[in-house]
Amino acid sequence: MPEALASTEILATAYLAEGQWEEAEKLCMQVIEILKTKYWEQHYLHPDMLTSMANLALIYQSQGRWEEAEKLFVQVIETIKTNLGGEHPSMLACMANLALTYMKQGQWNRAEGLFVQVIETSKTKFGGEHPNTLTSLGNLASTYISQGRLVEAQKLFVQIMNTHKTTLGEDHPNTLTSINNLASTYIGQGQWNEAEKLNMQVIKARKKKLSEDHPDSLASMNNLASTYMHQGQWEKAEKLHMQVAETRKKKLGENHPDTLSSMANLASTYTNRGRWEEAEKLNMQVMEARKTILGEDHPNTLTSVTNLASTYWSQGQWEEAKKLFVQVMETRKTKYGEDHPATLMSMTNVALTWKSLGQDEDALDLLRTCLVKQTQTLGPDHPHTFATSATLLEWATERLNAGA
Repeated sequence: MPEALASTEILATAYLAEGQWEEAEKLCMQVIEILKTKYWEQHYLHPDMLTSMANLALIYQSQGRWEEAEKLFVQVIETIKTNLGGEHPSMLACMANLALTYMKQGQWNRAEGLFVQVIETSKTKFGGEHPNTLTSLGNLASTYISQGRLVEAQKLFVQIMNTHKTTLGEDHPNTLTSINNLASTYIGQGQWNEAEKLNMQVIKARKKKLSEDHPDSLASMNNLASTYMHQGQWEKAEKLHMQVAETRKKKLGENHPDTLSSMANLASTYTNRGRWEEAEKLNMQVMEARKTILGEDHPNTLTSVTNLASTYWSQGQWEEAKKLFVQVMETRKTKYGEDHPATLMSMTNVALTWKSLGQDEDALDLLRTCLVKQTQTLGPDHPHTFATSATLLEWATERLNAGA
């Protein structure tokens, strides 16, 4: 690639890392158009062209434009297969990214099948202990977590952690990441003490090796704070979330995606402590920033709208909550489809709000629909399915008792 184009591509990658997706997309498209002009008859064959297309797909993925990302990744994969062969090094990376795109869309069976394929190929080409193989194993474990298959995920993360310890050492960044991932499976299973112990271990190692304000250290502190929240240790959680949010503001700026995530986490601690006004104010701030930076229908923006609606719901402001919950549900239906896990979660929120407003029939009907879809999409044993089933049983029992 000519030097000027290479510099543009590097700058686009830097924008992507900083969460400046519009700027990254603009530069990436610029590189692609120049390469199309320069290599018009064989532009899909040119390696630089494929790299630029794959980068653009990553940008779409970061923006929550998963269908566009999927389409582009498939196009790159087919082109590599046809012109460079199925064993080309770029193939595995593109397949892994396509699998991640499937994950984001809730297409877990497709994601799982593709990750397994990547793992087997990576084992054959590089060996079971190669970083690429271990990364793919971690991605497969994340797929299991999304499906509520926490025991299987835990088993894989233990395998990855032990391999990293043996090959890289106890305090290598990859080892610490795998310990952190293992802690997340403990959180999901309610094993708070085990999760806290591992998170503390990672924080101590990262602070010593990297510094207290390094992004990885801050991520670990955030995970520990989440563990405290699950344990109901709100003061400890708030203190840590506040520290992470303030550090990220100084280092990254108020509107960086990581800073906004920290502010959202801090708002959650306010909500759980009954500090509604503070939670509402912070959730509103995060929501407006995400609307401006990411757009109205970005997944993170919709999460912020949901968080604000939850704050209203907790205060008994059910009409305000309903309006926002319905808005999120309809947007997710349009963007992801009716069976997407995020859409189903929104349906549950709307049903709960209708119940609070005394719209019992509407609430029951929506929750029944949601349960059917969750059973089909997530499976009968998924935690979300189980929770919806329990709520529906409770409401049905209330109705019978009222009728009696």
